[in-house]
Amino acid sequence: MTAWSPFLDLHLNGMNVNLLILIFAASLDRLIGDPVNWLHPVQVMGWIISQFTNLVLIKDPVTNARIPRFAALDMKMLGIILGMSMILGSGIVGWVIAIAAAQVHPLLAIAVSSILLAACFAGRSLRNAAESVLAVLQTGNLDNARQELSRYVGRDTEDLTELEILRAVLETVTENAIDAVTSPLFYALIGSALFNYGGVALAIAYKASSTLDSMVGYREAPYTDLGWFSAKTDDVLTWLPCRLTVITLALLSGKPIHVWQICQRDAKQDPSPNSGWSECVYAAILQVQLGGENRYRGLVKQKPLLGDAIEAIAAPKISQALKLTSICFLIWLIGGGLALQTIY
Repeated sequence: MTAWSPFLDLHLNGMNVNLLILIFAASLDRLIGDPVNWLHPVQVMGWIISQFTNLVLIKDPVTNARIPRFAALDMKMLGIILGMSMILGSGIVGWVIAIAAAQVHPLLAIAVSSILLAACFAGRSLRNAAESVLAVLQTGNLDNARQELSRYVGRDTEDLTELEILRAVLETVTENAIDAVTSPLFYALIGSALFNYGGVALAIAYKASSTLDSMVGYREAPYTDLGWFSAKTDDVLTWLPCRLTVITLALLSGKPIHVWQICQRDAKQDPSPNSGWSECVYAAILQVQLGGENRYRGLVKQKPLLGDAIEAIAAPKISQALKLTSICFLIWLIGGGLALQTIY
């Protein structure tokens, strides 16, 4: 019996293996999501990033605040090392795991790769988070709803009104639709078209970039220099899938020109090159307004207003946003799957 080589044969009984992995991974995310007791790749990434930051950031003996251990230029260089090693290293490790499993048996490679790729998709987790806050909010207990919301957002939640809680949930759902759902799928499709188990490699690499951005990609001290490379890299990697998502959703709305015009008007006001577009396209379709005053660690930040307040933000609007994300994901998966079958 000749050994099965993942470099020579990417088909299993006439089916493209990369396509099978995509389908199984999407199904796992849809049906199961991220099991609570399972070790998640992001947890491993987060631990490594935390260990690195603990080495290069120290506590000020006077203020007890964390400050850079080295000069600004050195911190920027360390930020490049951190970013490059995490993004490339995560992608390579994911790919090596898939290849090693393929050497044992092709079915094991499909199973392992599907689990790894499913961990890069967060559609089910995003839905569960939103629904958990809405379920508590429906009981009328604002304190419990604020506490539940604090598990998923970075803003201060202690004094939020019901409307502000709903806005926070919708903003979280719409911003993370790009970072946690469509962008990982975009890179999974690109990787699957390029090389064996490439979908796993590129999706995990993107997930590392997103994790870096969320942990060190701040403009405020002490991450200003350390996190600049991670923040810029994530902006660049997310730019194209973000615009493609906006176009897809605008077409789904049935009024693409109107939606695009609102995005052109409002999204550019957001300092982020991507989150403003992500939130604005949903606001335009749902005919609600996002943005406004938020507080982070006691500091008030005014975010640009996105969309027109034609209708009030309510639970059905959040459900509609989640449905739009799911439909967009499915369209990309089907379209990408057909393209993969054609390529191979």
